[in-house]
Order: sequence, then C-alpha cells, then structure tokens
Amino acid sequence: MSLYYSLCQYDVLRIPQYIGLENYRELLFEDPYFGISIWNTLVYTILRVPLAIGGSLILAVLANQAVRGIKFFRTVYFLPSIVTGVVLSVIWMWMFNPQIGLVNTALGWIGLPGPLWLQSTAWSKPGIALMSLWGVGGARMIVFIAALQGIPSSLYESVEIDGGGWWARFWHVTVPMLSPVIFLWSVLEIIFSFQVFTEAYVMTKGGPLDSTLFYNLYLYFKAFDDYEMGYASAMAWILLVITLAVTMLQFKLGKRWVHYTGGAPE
Repeated sequence: MSLYYSLCQYDVLRIPQYIGLENYRELLFEDPYFGISIWNTLVYTILRVPLAIGGSLILAVLANQAVRGIKFFRTVYFLPSIVTGVVLSVIWMWMFNPQIGLVNTALGWIGLPGPLWLQSTAWSKPGIALMSLWGVGGARMIVFIAALQGIPSSLYESVEIDGGGWWARFWHVTVPMLSPVIFLWSVLEIIFSFQVFTEAYVMTKGGPLDSTLFYNLYLYFKAFDDYEMGYASAMAWILLVITLAVTMLQFKLGKRWVHYTGGAPE
C-alpha cells in the first residue's frame, strides 16, 4: 500500500489521487530539505557507528578479563542500555545543558570550555552521536564477549612468543578473529543510524537551523504534520533503496577484510 500511496497525492482525509512519479520527482529535484536531511543523516552515521562499535568492542575486551567480580561489572555495564529512547533523550538534554549540564561541568573541571551542544549547529549532530556511548554495554558488548571467548588462546600465545605486546595481540589476533562480528554490527548499526528519529524529535525537533533534521524525522513531519502521506511514502521507499544499496556495498567490501575461522577472506 505504501508503494501505491507513493504514486498518489494522499492526505488521509480524501481518496488517494494517482499522480505517477510526481512525488519522487519533487523529492529528488525540487525539495531542498531532502538533501539537508540526507546530509545530516550521513554525518550522524559517520560519527555514531565507529563510536558505538568501537566503544562496545573496547568494553567487551575489558569485561572479558578473568578478574574477581567481573560478572558484577558486566551487569553494571549492561544496565544503562535498557533505558528507553525517550527517557534517555530527556536525560541527555539535561546533561548537554550549556550552563548546568553534567557534560560541560565535567569539561570545566579539566579546564576545557564546554560548547553549546544542542543549541549549536556545529555541535548538535556530534552531541546526539555521542549519546551512542551510553549503550556500549548492551547487546553489542554481549555478542563481542561471546565471540572473544571463542578465540583460541594458542593464537595469543603465538604472538607472545614472537615478542608481541597487548597491542599486537589485539590488532593481529582479536580484531581479525572478531571481523565477522564487527561486520555484522557495522551493517546493523548503519541501518539503525539511517532510521534515527527519537533523539532528534525529543531533543531538538530538527534544530537548530535544521542541523538535526534527519531523514526519518523529516519523513515524520511530512506525514503527520503536513499530512502528505503520499510524499512521505515516497520518502520511505527512497530510504529503503538507499539502505539496500549501502548494505550491498558493505557485503561487497566485506569480502576484503572479513575473516572466517582464521582463514583468508571469502
């Protein structure tokens, strides 16, 4: 039905009027906010995905150590990830407050000036991307821990015999052996980032000056503020095509760096 609606002028209150590809033409060639929303989403994705995956991987390595009380720390790391999106957004709105927020207060303790965060066009997207660190102890960490425990200890012993330190063990053993899991999360997290909505809707409403007008948020505004359901349906199908194209590209590039069972890339 959404594919049919994307070919119609449809405002919910009246019968859909078929207009062919007019919604797609207007969206791709006339709508200035289409390019803005695509750019904002792309920048957010580039900032968020490495933070989310890298943070979870580092935390998983720390939580995989054989030390007393490690199960307690794993639980502590996991708990923040169960906070829902709306609650999390409200918490970070307070933390990003330029005057009384915890983030700028902590920066002041080490002598760094705090930015305006959500009130700044330069810092609004990095600020929302920074929120991804809140959930690094969630499902990603659990999957990484499971994968870490499947790495043969003999590989680490071989590196130690060759004189390699902790960095050599991490870079030449841990990362290659975890490459299938890293690839899995890179695919999923890019898809999740393309669909970012709650944080921007609750915290900024797309501002300041459209700097956080992400694609899904713009789609929502067209559908439920402007009642242009046909136009919003066209936006949804374009997002599907973009997501599919990026995912196919990831699978193609993944053949060069993803290693399975320690063998050569497939």
